[in-house]
Amino acid sequence: MKHEIGRRQFLARGWKLGALLVGAAGAWTSWDVLRSRAEAGLGGVVRAARVDEVPAESTIYIRAAQTYLTRHEDEVIALWQRCPHLGCRVAWCESSGQFECPCHGSTFNRIGEYRSGPSPTGLQPFGVGVVEDEVEVDTGAVGRGPPPGAETIDEPVRGPTCIEGA
Repeated sequence: MKHEIGRRQFLARGWKLGALLVGAAGAWTSWDVLRSRAEAGLGGVVRAARVDEVPAESTIYIRAAQTYLTRHEDEVIALWQRCPHLGCRVAWCESSGQFECPCHGSTFNRIGEYRSGPSPTGLQPFGVGVVEDEVEVDTGAVGRGPPPGAETIDEPVRGPTCIEGA
């Protein structure tokens, strides 16, 4: 006994199978987007560096956390690379010994305190923890930048700025 399938029935089954595949792909994509991920990278905890690698007179940049690390009075400080003014990436200028925003010229001292420019506050700090001599930066815990005012560290500008035309 041979079971033949008609053209209409074949096309109807094909459309149903196609709709089922599209639905499965949509469900798979939705699951991929909505499921929780292990915390890592921006928005999570990033293992940044060993404590002894964090300088007291300069900074190091941690790309995975989009942050600069420095040390002040035996405390490790993590500062977000984002300028509070309009969100440009602030750069550390080794020659001047300060952070400088290339977009609008705001400057900040080594621990992120406001020095000059249109920025409303200093650089925003991230939460920092030390586990087994490793610095962990919690990029999900963003603090408010310090308000403009007196600087708490006495580190004058060392030399020429890195911003062209400044």
